Amino acid sequence: MLTYKKRSYINFRMVFRVFGWLLLTEAAIMAIPCIVGILYGEGSTINFLICIAITAATGFGLKSLKPKYRDMGQREAILLTGSTWVILSAFGMLPFLLCRTHFSVTDAFFETMSGFTTTGASVLDTLEGVPHSILIWRCIAQWIGGLGIILFTLAIVPMLNTSGGMMLFNAEVTGITHDKLQPRIGNTSKGLWGIYIVLTFMLTILLVCSDMNIFDAVCYGLSTMSTGGFGNSDLSLGKWDSLYIKWVMVVFMFLGGVNFSLLFGLTKGRFKAFLKNDALKCYIWIIVVCYIIFTLNIFFKGIGHSWSDFTIDPLFQAVSILSSTGLTEPDFHDWGAVSVIVLIVMMLMGACAGSTSGGAKIDRFIILIKFLQNEFYRMMHPNAIRTVVINGKGTPAPILMKTLAFLFMYLIVVIVGAVGLMLFGLPLRDGFFCALSAVSNTGLGTDMTGIEGNYSQVSDAAKWLLSFLMLTGRLELYTVLLIFTPGFWKK
Repeated sequence: MLTYKKRSYINFRMVFRVFGWLLLTEAAIMAIPCIVGILYGEGSTINFLICIAITAATGFGLKSLKPKYRDMGQREAILLTGSTWVILSAFGMLPFLLCRTHFSVTDAFFETMSGFTTTGASVLDTLEGVPHSILIWRCIAQWIGGLGIILFTLAIVPMLNTSGGMMLFNAEVTGITHDKLQPRIGNTSKGLWGIYIVLTFMLTILLVCSDMNIFDAVCYGLSTMSTGGFGNSDLSLGKWDSLYIKWVMVVFMFLGGVNFSLLFGLTKGRFKAFLKNDALKCYIWIIVVCYIIFTLNIFFKGIGHSWSDFTIDPLFQAVSILSSTGLTEPDFHDWGAVSVIVLIVMMLMGACAGSTSGGAKIDRFIILIKFLQNEFYRMMHPNAIRTVVINGKGTPAPILMKTLAFLFMYLIVVIVGAVGLMLFGLPLRDGFFCALSAVSNTGLGTDMTGIEGNYSQVSDAAKWLLSFLMLTGRLELYTVLLIFTPGFWKK
């Protein structure tokens, strides 16, 4: 039985040691785009080898640290989780700086952070001529960030199972509560990643059966399953204009927005829990309602010209936005103000907790709505005692308060972020839309960052702020914001 000495300080040596393992993992993953560069005969291969060497050398140096104690508490877990995404983005941007993309440090960090957080916002003016190694690296970054960098490391580094692994798991995985699927946190991580890998493989095979070549199928398989949205063409899926591809993408974007714990439960025969999950049922109903709104809007505006304009296109758009994948129809900007309002609501809401999607998560809005229903009921019946019931179970008061505080803080972060972006030169509409897009990890833009351009149009200061907002949204506020509170650093 392990016993840990009670400490009043942060175990920095252990934190740095874990950083070392994470950087070694990142260096190993960089070998994939390096191999792709070799296969396509690209001159960027040597530069990728340099990136791998720098990342691996730093990782080995940090891993060699010998901490006096190997335990990690809650503060170490929060500090490690919040810092990991920044450090891995700092090393992950090296390929963008060295491999003929002509990025500045700001642009390279923004593109990398957008990838790891599965936001999908880009500063690339065009994807034509970009090396295949860079294109696959963007998509790999999204795929790793989909379920989480630390969750990936928990699955492959046994040491972390006895070194605060559960706290790391809780600090990174999205959602209100986090249940272990297996007795050991490492087995839980492997189970979730197993489901993730199988779904990605299935999607890639189905895309290979279309007009896509193997390289494009792999890239879209990685970015779609992670609900990231990076593509390989300036025309996105419009390059193929295939109904088959759209239907396949709809199915797997939808699955990317489902709680992976539920998908794991299906492999264990837990069909009842899957079918009776409140968030899943709400997720499906929201898609249906948004699909109907989009379809009616297209009909009354008279912009539909074929059966696909009333069937797959609005369904594709509803699933893409709600799951925070962020892929849009080429003519979506013609759908009008009603569609934009629905889009903003879906960006704010997101899909299910425990999925790869962004947003505040449907689960929290279910709690909010049921809480408000109870409050209205108590106004008429002051002595009544009612609780918020989710999936047939009452919600404890601490979780209820934490959920309400999260939603309130979420709006504050969006508003403060929007004000900051406006101070850095963005117009009012762009400021609020881009702030919400970054925090919800959707990646959509409007006006100067959307149809009329991309995120290369904004100032460097705005890009750094957007990078921070993307990180804050991906780690669901508390993990990042706690680091900036004085109480976090007190003994």
